Amino acid sequence: MTDAEAAFLAVTGLSKSFGGEAVLQAVSFRLQPRQVLSVVGRSGCGKTTLLKIIAGLLPADEGTIRRRGHDITAMNAENRDIVYLYQEPLLFPHLSVFENVAFGLRLRRVAKDQVERDVVHMLQSLDLLEHRDKAPHQLSGGQRQRVSFGRALILAPSLLLLDEPFSSLDTDTRAQMQALFKRVSVEYAITAIFVTHDLKEALILGDRLATLREGRLHAYDTKAEFIADPEGGVAQEVAFWQSLRGGKIGDSGS
Repeated sequence: MTDAEAAFLAVTGLSKSFGGEAVLQAVSFRLQPRQVLSVVGRSGCGKTTLLKIIAGLLPADEGTIRRRGHDITAMNAENRDIVYLYQEPLLFPHLSVFENVAFGLRLRRVAKDQVERDVVHMLQSLDLLEHRDKAPHQLSGGQRQRVSFGRALILAPSLLLLDEPFSSLDTDTRAQMQALFKRVSVEYAITAIFVTHDLKEALILGDRLATLREGRLHAYDTKAEFIADPEGGVAQEVAFWQSLRGGKIGDSGS
Protein backbone atom coordinates (compact mmCIF):
# COMPACT_ATOMS: atom_id res chain seq x y z
CA MET A 1 0.00 0.00 0.00
CA THR A 2 1.38 3.42 -0.96
CA ASP A 3 1.47 6.44 1.39
CA ALA A 4 -1.32 8.06 -0.66
CA GLU A 5 -3.52 5.00 -0.26
CA ALA A 6 -2.82 4.68 3.47
CA ALA A 7 -3.52 8.33 4.35
CA PHE A 8 -7.01 9.64 5.09
CA LEU A 9 -6.35 12.54 2.70
CA ALA A 10 -3.51 12.56 0.18
CA VAL A 11 -2.91 15.63 -1.96
CA THR A 12 -0.24 15.09 -4.61
CA GLY A 13 1.28 17.58 -7.06
CA LEU A 14 -1.60 20.06 -6.91
CA SER A 15 -1.05 23.07 -9.17
CA LYS A 16 -3.27 25.98 -10.17
CA SER A 17 -2.73 29.13 -12.23
CA PHE A 18 -4.92 32.13 -12.96
CA GLY A 19 -4.15 34.21 -16.05
CA GLY A 20 -0.73 32.66 -16.37
CA GLU A 21 0.19 33.38 -12.74
CA ALA A 22 0.97 30.28 -10.66
CA VAL A 23 -1.02 30.31 -7.42
CA LEU A 24 -0.27 26.74 -6.31
CA GLN A 25 2.85 24.85 -7.38
CA ALA A 26 3.03 21.08 -6.94
CA VAL A 27 1.42 21.09 -3.48
CA SER A 28 1.61 17.70 -1.74
CA PHE A 29 0.76 16.59 1.81
CA ARG A 30 -0.87 13.79 3.80
CA LEU A 31 -3.49 14.01 6.55
CA GLN A 32 -4.51 11.25 8.96
CA PRO A 33 -7.95 10.76 10.59
CA ARG A 34 -8.74 13.08 13.51
CA GLN A 35 -5.82 15.35 12.66
CA VAL A 36 -6.09 19.12 12.31
CA LEU A 37 -3.56 20.56 9.87
CA SER A 38 -2.89 24.28 10.32
CA VAL A 39 -1.69 25.95 7.14
CA VAL A 40 -0.02 29.32 7.72
CA GLY A 41 0.44 31.90 5.00
CA ARG A 42 0.05 35.55 4.14
CA SER A 43 -2.96 36.92 2.31
CA GLY A 44 -2.84 36.02 -1.37
CA CYS A 45 -0.48 33.06 -0.94
CA GLY A 46 -3.03 30.53 -2.24
CA LYS A 47 -4.62 29.24 0.98
CA THR A 48 -8.21 29.81 -0.13
CA THR A 49 -7.50 28.38 -3.60
CA LEU A 50 -6.10 25.23 -1.99
CA LEU A 51 -9.21 24.73 0.15
CA LYS A 52 -11.59 25.37 -2.74
CA ILE A 53 -9.82 22.79 -4.91
CA ILE A 54 -9.97 20.17 -2.14
CA ALA A 55 -13.66 21.00 -1.61
CA GLY A 56 -14.36 20.61 -5.34
CA LEU A 57 -15.30 24.26 -5.83
CA LEU A 58 -12.40 24.87 -8.21
CA PRO A 59 -10.68 22.47 -10.63
CA ALA A 60 -6.95 21.86 -10.34
CA ASP A 61 -4.71 22.28 -13.36
CA GLU A 62 -2.60 19.33 -12.27
CA GLY A 63 -2.40 16.88 -9.38
CA THR A 64 -4.62 14.42 -7.54
CA ILE A 65 -6.70 14.33 -4.36
CA ARG A 66 -7.35 10.97 -2.72
CA ARG A 67 -9.56 10.34 0.30
CA ARG A 68 -9.16 6.98 2.01
CA GLY A 69 -7.31 5.80 -1.10
CA HIS A 70 -10.06 6.78 -3.57
CA ASP A 71 -9.36 9.41 -6.20
CA ILE A 72 -11.85 12.27 -5.76
CA THR A 73 -10.05 14.79 -7.99
CA ALA A 74 -12.85 14.94 -10.56
CA MET A 75 -15.74 14.27 -8.16
CA ASN A 76 -18.51 16.87 -7.81
CA ALA A 77 -18.37 18.97 -4.65
CA GLU A 78 -21.73 17.67 -3.36
CA ASN A 79 -20.46 14.09 -3.45
CA ARG A 80 -17.16 14.63 -1.63
CA ASP A 81 -18.50 14.60 1.96
CA ILE A 82 -16.36 17.69 2.62
CA VAL A 83 -17.61 20.91 4.22
CA TYR A 84 -15.97 24.27 3.49
CA LEU A 85 -16.43 27.04 6.06
CA TYR A 86 -15.93 30.56 4.75
CA GLN A 87 -14.46 33.51 6.63
CA GLU A 88 -17.98 34.84 7.18
CA PRO A 89 -20.72 32.66 8.70
CA LEU A 90 -23.22 32.50 5.83
CA LEU A 91 -26.39 31.80 7.80
CA PHE A 92 -29.98 31.85 6.56
CA PRO A 93 -31.29 35.17 7.95
CA HIS A 94 -34.93 34.02 7.99
CA LEU A 95 -34.22 30.87 10.04
CA SER A 96 -33.67 30.53 13.77
CA VAL A 97 -30.44 29.22 15.27
CA PHE A 98 -32.08 25.80 15.69
CA GLU A 99 -33.32 25.68 12.09
CA ASN A 100 -30.00 26.88 10.67
CA VAL A 101 -28.24 23.98 12.38
CA ALA A 102 -31.03 21.55 11.45
CA PHE A 103 -31.10 22.59 7.79
CA GLY A 104 -28.90 19.83 6.39
CA LEU A 105 -30.63 17.13 8.42
CA ARG A 106 -34.01 18.23 7.11
CA LEU A 107 -32.70 18.08 3.53
CA ARG A 108 -31.69 14.49 4.26
CA ARG A 109 -35.22 13.80 5.55
CA VAL A 110 -33.97 12.75 8.98
CA ALA A 111 -36.83 11.87 11.36
CA LYS A 112 -38.18 14.82 13.34
CA ASP A 113 -37.38 13.37 16.77
CA GLN A 114 -33.82 12.54 15.64
CA VAL A 115 -33.36 16.08 14.36
CA GLU A 116 -34.46 17.42 17.74
CA ARG A 117 -32.02 15.18 19.64
CA ASP A 118 -29.07 15.82 17.35
CA VAL A 119 -29.52 19.59 17.12
CA VAL A 120 -30.09 20.03 20.85
CA HIS A 121 -26.92 18.06 21.58
CA MET A 122 -24.98 20.16 19.07
CA LEU A 123 -26.29 23.42 20.52
CA GLN A 124 -25.32 22.25 23.99
CA SER A 125 -21.80 21.41 22.78
CA LEU A 126 -21.48 24.89 21.28
CA ASP A 127 -23.02 26.73 24.29
CA LEU A 128 -25.89 27.91 22.10
CA LEU A 129 -28.94 26.16 23.51
CA GLU A 130 -30.31 29.27 25.20
CA HIS A 131 -30.20 31.03 21.82
CA ARG A 132 -32.01 28.31 19.85
CA ASP A 133 -34.98 30.50 18.87
CA LYS A 134 -33.03 33.64 17.99
CA ALA A 135 -32.44 34.92 14.46
CA PRO A 136 -28.86 35.38 13.22
CA HIS A 137 -29.06 39.18 13.46
CA GLN A 138 -29.69 38.85 17.21
CA LEU A 139 -26.36 37.08 17.78
CA SER A 140 -22.82 38.30 18.28
CA GLY A 141 -20.12 37.56 15.69
CA GLY A 142 -18.75 34.69 17.75
CA GLN A 143 -22.21 33.20 18.24
CA ARG A 144 -22.92 33.34 14.50
CA GLN A 145 -19.64 31.55 13.84
CA ARG A 146 -20.63 28.85 16.34
CA VAL A 147 -23.95 28.37 14.53
CA SER A 148 -22.00 28.00 11.28
CA PHE A 149 -19.84 25.33 12.94
CA GLY A 150 -22.90 23.53 14.20
CA ARG A 151 -24.56 23.49 10.79
CA ALA A 152 -21.41 21.96 9.31
CA LEU A 153 -20.68 19.43 12.06
CA ILE A 154 -24.25 18.14 12.35
CA LEU A 155 -23.73 16.43 8.98
CA ALA A 156 -20.64 14.59 10.27
CA PRO A 157 -18.49 15.44 7.21
CA SER A 158 -15.41 13.33 6.61
CA LEU A 159 -13.32 16.51 6.27
CA LEU A 160 -13.82 20.08 7.47
CA LEU A 161 -12.06 22.95 5.67
CA LEU A 162 -11.82 26.24 7.57
CA ASP A 163 -10.85 29.45 5.79
CA GLU A 164 -9.68 31.87 8.52
CA PRO A 165 -13.06 31.63 10.29
CA PHE A 166 -12.01 33.75 13.28
CA SER A 167 -10.22 36.55 11.43
CA SER A 168 -13.03 39.10 11.83
CA LEU A 169 -13.51 38.51 15.57
CA ASP A 170 -12.10 40.63 18.39
CA THR A 171 -9.18 39.25 20.40
CA ASP A 172 -11.18 37.89 23.35
CA THR A 173 -13.90 36.31 21.18
CA ARG A 174 -11.25 34.82 18.92
CA ALA A 175 -9.53 33.17 21.90
CA GLN A 176 -12.90 31.78 23.06
CA MET A 177 -13.59 30.34 19.61
CA GLN A 178 -10.14 28.76 19.45
CA ALA A 179 -10.74 27.03 22.79
CA LEU A 180 -14.21 25.92 21.69
CA PHE A 181 -12.86 24.53 18.41
CA LYS A 182 -10.23 22.52 20.28
CA ARG A 183 -12.89 21.02 22.55
CA VAL A 184 -15.42 20.30 19.80
CA SER A 185 -12.80 18.85 17.44
CA VAL A 186 -12.04 16.19 20.06
CA GLU A 187 -15.69 15.53 20.91
CA TYR A 188 -16.70 15.06 17.25
CA ALA A 189 -13.42 13.44 16.09
CA ILE A 190 -12.89 16.13 13.47
CA THR A 191 -10.41 15.83 10.63
CA ALA A 192 -9.73 19.34 9.35
CA ILE A 193 -7.53 21.76 7.47
CA PHE A 194 -7.44 25.15 9.17
CA VAL A 195 -5.85 27.99 7.23
CA THR A 196 -4.74 31.17 8.97
CA HIS A 197 -2.18 33.97 8.78
CA ASP A 198 -1.85 33.97 12.59
CA LEU A 199 1.11 31.92 13.91
CA LYS A 200 -0.27 31.67 17.45
CA GLU A 201 -3.63 30.42 16.19
CA ALA A 202 -1.93 27.86 13.97
CA LEU A 203 0.11 26.51 16.88
CA ILE A 204 -2.91 26.38 19.21
CA LEU A 205 -5.24 24.60 16.81
CA GLY A 206 -3.03 22.38 14.67
CA ASP A 207 -1.90 18.85 15.43
CA ARG A 208 0.39 19.35 12.44
CA LEU A 209 1.56 22.52 10.74
CA ALA A 210 2.46 23.65 7.25
CA THR A 211 3.46 26.89 5.60
CA LEU A 212 2.31 28.08 2.19
CA ARG A 213 4.64 30.59 0.53
CA GLU A 214 4.53 31.67 -3.11
CA GLY A 215 2.29 28.72 -3.93
CA ARG A 216 4.55 26.09 -2.39
CA LEU A 217 3.56 24.15 0.71
CA HIS A 218 5.97 22.78 3.28
CA ALA A 219 4.52 20.43 5.92
CA TYR A 220 6.33 19.79 9.20
CA ASP A 221 6.44 16.49 11.06
CA THR A 222 6.37 18.17 14.49
CA LYS A 223 5.58 21.55 16.04
CA ALA A 224 9.19 21.75 17.22
CA GLU A 225 10.37 21.47 13.62
CA PHE A 226 7.99 24.24 12.59
CA ILE A 227 9.12 26.52 15.43
CA ALA A 228 12.80 25.90 14.65
CA ASP A 229 12.47 26.68 10.93
CA PRO A 230 13.55 30.32 10.32
CA GLU A 231 11.23 30.41 7.30
CA GLY A 232 8.20 29.63 9.49
CA GLY A 233 8.11 33.10 11.01
CA VAL A 234 8.10 32.04 14.66
CA ALA A 235 11.63 33.31 15.33
CA GLN A 236 10.72 36.76 13.97
CA GLU A 237 7.58 36.82 16.10
CA VAL A 238 9.54 35.95 19.25
CA ALA A 239 12.17 38.54 18.43
CA PHE A 240 9.49 41.20 18.03
CA TRP A 241 7.98 40.55 21.47
CA GLN A 242 11.41 40.35 23.07
CA SER A 243 12.26 43.73 21.58
CA LEU A 244 9.10 45.18 23.11
CA ARG A 245 10.04 43.80 26.50
CA GLY A 246 13.48 45.36 26.11
CA GLY A 247 12.00 48.71 25.19
CA LYS A 248 13.68 48.79 21.79
CA ILE A 249 10.57 49.70 19.76
CA GLY A 250 9.17 53.19 20.10
CA ASP A 251 11.57 54.03 22.94
CA SER A 252 12.56 57.64 22.53
CA GLY A 253 14.55 57.69 25.76
CA SER A 254 14.25 60.17 28.62
